[in-house]
Amino acid sequence: MTHLIHYRNLTKFFMSLVIFVFICSGTFAQSNQLEAKADTLMEQRQFEKAIDLYSSVIKTSGLKEKSDYRPVYKRAIAYYYSEDFESSLKDLDVFIAQYPQVSQAHILRAFIFGQIGEQEKQVESIDRAFELQPDNLELVKWRGSIQIQRGEYAKAKSDLLMVRSVMDDAELETNLALAYYSMEQADSAFQCINKSIELEPAYEPAYLYAGSFCLELEQYQRGIDYLDLALLLNSENSNAWLYKGMALIQLKRTDEGCRLLTKAFNAGEDDAGDYLKEYCYEVYK
Repeated sequence: MTHLIHYRNLTKFFMSLVIFVFICSGTFAQSNQLEAKADTLMEQRQFEKAIDLYSSVIKTSGLKEKSDYRPVYKRAIAYYYSEDFESSLKDLDVFIAQYPQVSQAHILRAFIFGQIGEQEKQVESIDRAFELQPDNLELVKWRGSIQIQRGEYAKAKSDLLMVRSVMDDAELETNLALAYYSMEQADSAFQCINKSIELEPAYEPAYLYAGSFCLELEQYQRGIDYLDLALLLNSENSNAWLYKGMALIQLKRTDEGCRLLTKAFNAGEDDAGDYLKEYCYEVYK
């Protein structure tokens, strides 16, 4: 069964990049008029126009002084938002060569490598950012979630436990549950799930993980109990329809299960298709 890694704080990370662009006057010289206009376009999310202006500034400066590299970094962010990841990485390489100590640039590289599926390089970039920001445990938490995706559960567990030692967080507990479960430590996984729910009763992923774990452990009624709570929070949760439908099928409550699986399939849950073919064909003949 496929589990989705949930990470809610990426937006906060990336907003720090944008904020950095506009408060970096202590690191760089003040911007000229053209660059200031490009900054305004960035704030207005007119990224293509901003790229053109930053390019003009860069061409005019010739990158003769270190302060000339500020618009290179800004253009890298504009390229990122425009989903031109290759150009963004090229600008970051140029910028980081001059300013390797700017952690936000390494964080942006990590985002880009995540977008293009280069998880090893993504982790390397997070490692470098963490070296520069050793107090930023959000980076460790992020790295742990990526390690789960890569199947490196022991490393993920180590990272997540490090963060857990200094903060309580429902999302962290849920991802730690997945690490434990994947290491065949189901009891510890459920302890984490229940801790997640205790910390944040409205955190839907905790109930979905718990339901999926129960299905794999053939604890179908227990799974339904968790999934019913997820559906109380969000009655349109198609993942919960899928998992609950599968559990109901296993409990021989075929009609009810097939109705939920049909809803899940119509909502885009393709995994429901196999169950429908195997268990529900006769119901709908």
